[in-house]
Parts: sequence; structure tokens; C-alpha cells
Amino acid sequence: MTALQERAAPAPPAAEKPLRREWGVANVFSHGFLALWALLTTFPLLWVLISSFKNDTEILSDPWGLPGALRFDNWARAWTEAHIGQYFFNSAVVVTGSLTLTMLFGATAAYVFARYEFRFRQVFYYLFVGGMMFPVFLALVPLFFVVRNAGLLNTWPGLMIVYAGYSLPFTVFFLTAFFRTLPESVAEAALLDGCGHFRLFFRVMLPMARPGLISIGIFNFLSHWNQFILPQVLMQGDESKQVLAQGLATLAVSQGYEGDYSGLFAGLTIAMLPVLAVYILFQRQIQSGLTAGQLK
Repeated sequence: MTALQERAAPAPPAAEKPLRREWGVANVFSHGFLALWALLTTFPLLWVLISSFKNDTEILSDPWGLPGALRFDNWARAWTEAHIGQYFFNSAVVVTGSLTLTMLFGATAAYVFARYEFRFRQVFYYLFVGGMMFPVFLALVPLFFVVRNAGLLNTWPGLMIVYAGYSLPFTVFFLTAFFRTLPESVAEAALLDGCGHFRLFFRVMLPMARPGLISIGIFNFLSHWNQFILPQVLMQGDESKQVLAQGLATLAVSQGYEGDYSGLFAGLTIAMLPVLAVYILFQRQIQSGLTAGQLK
């Protein structure tokens, strides 16, 4: 009886083996491409980090070699003599203020678009989202005159407001989709318990949207920290108020003529450290926020 059952058992389809082979080839190709991309991304960062510990002779004679010693005096010289410390502080103040404005107004607008029905809601939503289609270069000239007429030229508040304005379209677009995925039963239960709309937003919905807030906050932080063209146009004259991107550009020009390449690489490393630290600390939240916003 067992032999008859074995003979009668259906054979596995022949198409499964070629399909598995195709998937295996695709996985090898995709993993190889990702490894190559990771190498191309991390190699320049490692090269800048290693070069920041060299002296000028080692940088020019053996640019791909390891430093003879860990020269932290390059970092100290870049921090004090090249004024990287002042530029770093300026960037921290501007980015903190602009990120606070962006997250506050962006989350509020996104929550309203996602949870409330009112007239012309879609029109206002698409006006917000339409801002992503216009690059910053198209508005530099009128933006300069608007900021100057408002008395905010060469000021940190003016730069914070402009940063926040250019970050709001993508922030509203991202968080609107995320707020729509949150369960409505929780909001209804809070309203039945006597929670007002203001407390509902800040005490219930914002904590539930934490993964999405962290994700978009990281993206906005990277954008604001690396911004160069806006401060270059709106922060002219007073070097004591310049942000880190402007300071690095000035350092690259001045140190290129003076030959202090080790100080230049040290300044670049100092500028990269906050970005790398933020991504390493919050990489899980970034991944969970990007995927959670796509699930219903």
C-alpha cells in the first residue's frame, strides 16, 4: 500500500527549480549592487576621516595611506583658528529653531488634512504639496527682496522661517499619509471621554505618530544642516552669524591657498559627525517610520 501511494504521489512541478534559480540570481545581483553602493558611499567618508589625522605632507605624498599618528591637534586648530566652533554653534541654533517650526506647523497641518472634513480641503492640500515642484533656485531673487523688506535679512529668525517654509510641503505630504493610517477608534474614544481637540492632538495623536515624526524630522534635519544656497543668499556680510556650510566653503578657499589641508579635512569631519550620529542613533525609527506610513 505504501509503494502504491509513493507511485501515485504527484511529482513537484518542473517550473519551481528554474524559478528558484532566477530568484537566486536576482538576489545575488541586488545584494552585489547594494554592497557596491555602500562602498561608494562610505569610502569618501572614511577617506575624509583618515585624512583629518594626517599632516599636510602625508596628505600630499600618500593620500590613500594611513596616518602615522592620530593628530587631534588638527581638529583643535580647525575648531578654534578656522572658527568651525562658531559656525557649528550658529548652525545648531538655526537648525533647532527651523526644525521646531517645521515639525510644529507641518504636523498640525497634516493632522487637519488627514482627520477633518472641510470645504476646499483638497485645494489647500494640493497647494501645500505643489510646493515640492518648485526648486529653491527659482525663488531666490524674490525671496531675497521679501526677507529684506521684512527686516529679516542677515538674521537667524529670517533664516529659520525660510528653512521651515521650504520644508513644509514634503513634511505635510509625508505626515498626512501617516496620520491617515492611525486608528480612528482611539480618537473617538478620547473624544467620548471628554478630551478636546487640542488635547487629542498633543496628548494622543502625536505620541501615536512618533515613528513618522522621527523619520521626517531626520530628513528635515539633514536638509537644514547641509543647506548652503539659502544662507549664502540671506546671510551676507556678518561672518559671525554664518552657518557651518558657509564656514566650510570659506575654509576650503582660504586653506587651499595657505596649504593647511589637514585643518580642512578636520573641519569637514566635524561637520559630518552630527549627521552620522543622528542617523546611527535613529536608524531603526527611520526604517519603521517609512514602512508604517505605507500600511493601513
